[in-house]
Parts: sequence; C-alpha cells; structure tokens
Amino acid sequence: MTALLELREVEASYGPVKALHGVSLEVAEGEIVAVLGANGAGKTTTLRAVSGTVRRGGELLFAGSPLPRSPESVARRGIAHVPEGRGTFADLSVRDNLRLGAYTRRGGGSRDDLRRVYAFFPRLEERRDQQAGTLSGGEQQMLALARALMARPRLLLLDEPSLGLAPLVVAEIFATLARMNAEEGVTVVVVEQNANLALSSSARAYVLEVGRVAVAGPSDELRKAESVRRSYLGY
Repeated sequence: MTALLELREVEASYGPVKALHGVSLEVAEGEIVAVLGANGAGKTTTLRAVSGTVRRGGELLFAGSPLPRSPESVARRGIAHVPEGRGTFADLSVRDNLRLGAYTRRGGGSRDDLRRVYAFFPRLEERRDQQAGTLSGGEQQMLALARALMARPRLLLLDEPSLGLAPLVVAEIFATLARMNAEEGVTVVVVEQNANLALSSSARAYVLEVGRVAVAGPSDELRKAESVRRSYLGY
C-alpha cells in the first residue's frame, strides 16, 4: 500500500527538553495505525509533530510531499487533529461547533456535510442546538470526532479517545471510528493508553519508549507476543 504519512528520524522539543529522539514510522492510505506506550513515551508529541503544534525536526512527508510547519497549513493539506481533552467550544452549540470544523474548506460546511456526520453520530443531531459544554463526556468526544470529519480529512490524528469514558461509550466510539474508516476511507493514527483496545482496532502499531520506536508490527502479532505485552504494554 502507498504511504500517506511518513516520519523519518523526527525529533521534537519543548524548550530545552527533547521529547522525540528520531521517530520513524509510516501510515498507508486507508489504514488505522495505533501509537502506544507509557506516559511520557512521546505519543502525544508524535501527533503534535505531524499537526505542527510543537517544534520539530527531521523529515515529515504527507502524500509524498513535505509537511508544512504551520498548523493551519497542515489542516489545509487534509489532516485533522482531535487532541486529548477534545477541545470543543463549550459556549457554542453542537451545530456551530460542527460548522467550525469545516473552516479549512472553501465555502465551509454544507447541510449535506451536517447530514453526513449526523449519520455517524445521531445523538449529536438530537442535541444540535444544545451548548457543547453541557454534553456528557462521551457526547463531547463524539462532537470532536464529528467536527474533524466536517473537514473531510484524508488523515485523522486521534489522541486518547477513551480517556475518562465508560467502557460502553468507548466501544461505541471505536465502532464508529472503524465505520468512518471503512465508509469514508479516512486514514487514522490513534494514540491510546488502552493497548488491548487499540491493538484490536488497528491494523498495525508502533510502541514508543522514551521518545523512540521500541517495537513495531501488525497489531495481531503484537497483541499475541507475551514479551511485548509484559515489557511495553502493561497487560
């Protein structure tokens, strides 16, 4: 499969503190790829390096061309980043949050776009006039995903989607994510603390340790490898 995203010896820093020490990975068009590791391993920083929200070096390619450094330019290339903590606009309605998701597209989002995302998240249509800040945690995560989908991205970067949510809600979100991938062809890179969930939902995975790739391979193989599970995944 053709690589949509390529990172080659990517480094990233927060001031004088280096968080990534030469991360290399590839994500093929149409894949779901998981990035795993303990707290502080560099998972979130890897996503931020792609989206341009951290100082970084090395080579980053998207569809064969170098990625720009500006977050807005990255978004206009077709990359949507759903950060940890969701980042919805609490005082705006669900519908207005969704419309903001299409700001990078010429003309913005249409009614057809709204209908399209409501088909994935019917609960949001029921709450379309409700303030985002009054939604449950699971509904806010759905809103963050739906808002990203409004941009019609080729690549979705998803950071800790299960954080703080009940297991049933998490299962619903990951099932919808798989459906988005299958029906829309959206390529997904997901950072997730729940390694078992992430491995069962992805084709391939990279395990980071202290800012470097420690292990990589097909998710099914990593899930079955006892040495990998004990050493890096904690289950």
